[in-house]
Amino acid sequence: MNTNQSLQQRRMAAIPRGVGQIHQVFAERAENATVWDVEGREYLDFAGGIAVLNTGHLHPGVMAAVQEQLAKLTHTCFHVFGYEPYVTLAEKINQLVPGNFEKKTLLVTTGAEAVENAIKIARAATGRNGVIAFTGAYHGRTQYTLSLTGKVVPYSAGMGLMPGGVYRAQYPNALHGISVDEAMASIERIFKNDAAPSDIAAIILEPVQGEGGFNVAPKDFMARLRALCDQHGILLIADEVQTGAGRTGTFFAMEQMGVAPDLTTFAKSIAGGFPLAGVAGRAEVMDAVAPGGLGGTYAGSPVSCAAALAVIEAFENEKLLDRAKSVGEILTTGLRKIGERHASIVEVRNLGAMVAVELFEGGDLAKPAAELTGKIVAKAREKGLILLSCGTYYNVLRILVPLTVSDADLERGLAIIGECFDELA
Repeated sequence: MNTNQSLQQRRMAAIPRGVGQIHQVFAERAENATVWDVEGREYLDFAGGIAVLNTGHLHPGVMAAVQEQLAKLTHTCFHVFGYEPYVTLAEKINQLVPGNFEKKTLLVTTGAEAVENAIKIARAATGRNGVIAFTGAYHGRTQYTLSLTGKVVPYSAGMGLMPGGVYRAQYPNALHGISVDEAMASIERIFKNDAAPSDIAAIILEPVQGEGGFNVAPKDFMARLRALCDQHGILLIADEVQTGAGRTGTFFAMEQMGVAPDLTTFAKSIAGGFPLAGVAGRAEVMDAVAPGGLGGTYAGSPVSCAAALAVIEAFENEKLLDRAKSVGEILTTGLRKIGERHASIVEVRNLGAMVAVELFEGGDLAKPAAELTGKIVAKAREKGLILLSCGTYYNVLRILVPLTVSDADLERGLAIIGECFDELA
């Protein structure tokens, strides 16, 4: 019989150490917001496969759509034989992405691949090479996306310098003392010191930073970015890989920002656990690349397209956007109550059900509580709750629980988090 320990030993012998694993637990099966490991132990899943399971593990509608597609075809490569689910999904995404203009959608396989293609499209459309990204950003682990990602350790440590032409501006963060004015000034400094606006193809950012700590972009900042891009002919790219597919209470977070991006990347929860990603944006921009310049062998898999169509249907039929808002309210209310008795909890923040808790030792903003954060994650696992951490200083707890979770499970998870703080903080 397999055990977590035996599988961990096999894993260490067979798999490179660079492949991380937050919890040394091996899953056997799952349903909705619950996972059982190979030893039969039950866990409440507040991680959701890192924002992939907004519709929960094995959503019945998603599984039925996949089973139906499996009986038809699993692969042709869209470059060889087209298939209807790709076309239908692109049509639906074009309707869902914000922006009052004609849109087109490219489907690929992973979030990093979507970001890479968004940059390719932006460069082809503008004839420019430079890109501005932000502090705290996470855009992927491929070589070019590592240039965009604003965290060296662990993502690019020991790998040398990544491709050039990427310039780093400051992401506004009031808690850490970076105002919207200062963030905008950092872009102007790039224009003055590093690259003229006419050299910049795109500005890319997450409307809510993921790995960076669930920092929400102020609407004023987005409005000023949009105006700056319009002034200089720069394309604005919203990386909605983590925020997309309903996590924040709207299908795309940019719907809440008051402006529309030129290009939007999406992945993670769009296909309910099946690998699918894409880029959607202005039709004339998307058409800038010549035939054959976009795509990939597995890009827009028919099975994943069927799953994604079922995810969209589930959001409509089960009112999951409303549920995202209520999940966020329940979690933030409960976490703030815990924070009333623990000074280490300095801020609880969210956009919809994208919820984070930032910890500092004794509430001192000069002392990010990375060690305590790690201990909370480990203690919660011991008590049957799976949490994740993130943040530039490793001091943020993040919650990405399936939106289909029950209120009872939300309260049970909050009780466990409270116990962990009572015991450790």
